[in-house]
Amino acid sequence: DGPFNPGEGHRFNKDVFLMDPYAKAIGGRDVWGEKPDREDPYPHRARILLDDFDWEGDRPLELPMEDLVIYEMHVRGFSRHESSGVDAPGTFAGIREKIPYLKDLGVNCLELMPVFEFDEWENSKISPVTGEQLFNYWGYSQVGFFAPKAGLAATGQYGMQADELKTTIRDLHRNGMEVMLDVVFNHTAEGNENGPYISFRGLDNKTYYILTPEGYYYNFSGCGNTLNCNNPVVRNMILDCLRYWVAEYHIDGFRFDLASILGRDQNGAPMSNPPLLESLAFDPILGKCKLVAEAWDAGGLYQVGSFPAYNRWAEWNGKYRDDVRRFLKGDDGYTGALKCRIEGSPDLYQWEGRGSKASINFITCHDGFTLRDMFSYNGKHNEANGENNNDGGNDNHSWNCGWEGDCDDAGVKFLRKQMSKNALAILLVSRGVPMILGGDEMGNTQFGSNNAYCQDNIVSWLDWSLLDEYADLHRFFKHLIAFRKDHCVFRHAGFFQHQDYMGSGYPDISWHGSKLWQPDFSGRSVAFLLDGKHALEGSVPDNSVFCAINMHWEMHGFELPPLADGRRWHMSVNTGVASPEDIWEAGQEPAIANQAEVLVGARSIIIAIAK
Repeated sequence: DGPFNPGEGHRFNKDVFLMDPYAKAIGGRDVWGEKPDREDPYPHRARILLDDFDWEGDRPLELPMEDLVIYEMHVRGFSRHESSGVDAPGTFAGIREKIPYLKDLGVNCLELMPVFEFDEWENSKISPVTGEQLFNYWGYSQVGFFAPKAGLAATGQYGMQADELKTTIRDLHRNGMEVMLDVVFNHTAEGNENGPYISFRGLDNKTYYILTPEGYYYNFSGCGNTLNCNNPVVRNMILDCLRYWVAEYHIDGFRFDLASILGRDQNGAPMSNPPLLESLAFDPILGKCKLVAEAWDAGGLYQVGSFPAYNRWAEWNGKYRDDVRRFLKGDDGYTGALKCRIEGSPDLYQWEGRGSKASINFITCHDGFTLRDMFSYNGKHNEANGENNNDGGNDNHSWNCGWEGDCDDAGVKFLRKQMSKNALAILLVSRGVPMILGGDEMGNTQFGSNNAYCQDNIVSWLDWSLLDEYADLHRFFKHLIAFRKDHCVFRHAGFFQHQDYMGSGYPDISWHGSKLWQPDFSGRSVAFLLDGKHALEGSVPDNSVFCAINMHWEMHGFELPPLADGRRWHMSVNTGVASPEDIWEAGQEPAIANQAEVLVGARSIIIAIAK
């Protein structure tokens, strides 16, 4: 028995069965989409797992952070569409079946959107557009933190979901891919004071949640409640959880949703040295894990570049996304910001020895437009969510290339693909850690939705048949990822010195305009040279790389830096021409005819390599 006194923060309910928050498997939601019995007093049941999985010698890959190419995916959406061709669509096993595809693409780290147990029926609304049931599709509302989502497994009963996820992780590791989990410790599925009783509210409401003086829930998460993360009891639970996933599931890293909440105290105020973040940074079991913060929350706390990092945390660089998008769409005054983002955002991360590897660079992610939609829509189209299109962000910095939505005009379609290639080119030549949104490589669309959190349908499922129509875009992704991997000049954990410390005749990075050494950061075009002698793979210097970026609507010429030792500039990438001449495989790059100047078409990027 316990007290029920909301004004004092206590909400014990003697009529409700509570679930063990440390449950390693949870029954009751074994099959995705199966309608629950809301009259059931015990809808979520803790289950016992057998600890007999054979990892067959699997060990953490421990890939250097700066060498990662992260691929963000939703487990269900990745293979649920009938075009995926897998035997177990929408499941952990579906990922396993697609490992050859992922390996061929070249990514080496999967970031899985929430896989902890959640209730997809938490959303009970009906779409006003389709009349279909809406779901808690994304899963950012945890029922249990230690249990994998049974409905994401081909067989979600008797603990088999755990073995299925472990098998998938083991096979991903065998193929050179790490696994990061998107984790949600900022709130729980218990919601506000009108929400369900699952565990924490009935066990010790005042300890687990941040409460107002009147006993209501602070809502820094935007989801009804906020976990009191720096309370010792809650902090220990979070540490126990992450250690468990590392030890039992061989997870390589974690991305923390709305991570700024993890630095708030029991009254909701930001802390200068949050105990939880410090504990995570220095925990011995988590010592080799990647820790990535979404360094903001729904309460207005924005910490990109100032997140309490303890020299361990990386961040989703929201400023990278916004600055690059605005430059791409042609907004005035963003060329200087582009320079800073390409250099690894030293304005944000050149303190306390963090380095450029602290910057997770991305242009698209699950939260917002897909890459194709970013150049197909000027505004969001979330009417099917049932919120009168009021949900989702309005600052998308997108450009529809002259037509809102799908278009049959060949010129518009070419321009949209070209702009997608421009975005990827900037992303993969930037210092930092690139992250791409799964499906962007095949021209995936959400039909203008920038907030598909409730859409368990073709809006969110990857349509694999698009690989035919967008074969050239997929090829571009694949070869540019390989190009980045082949050249360490792009992959360095530190920052540029802007000096010639190798005696090569050029500094490690130099910026140029149409004329060498004369960049115009007030315009819409700029170029830079990465000197290969300043980038060593062991003791072997890399090739020098020249990149000219022109987002003006007119062609521009760029002087090419003179080369010594008989080397010549060869064209590796030109987004302004059609496939297959938009990107060349290593060893097949044609020499540029005029070694003094290269012409770069309107809204195009060229990347040249010295050899």
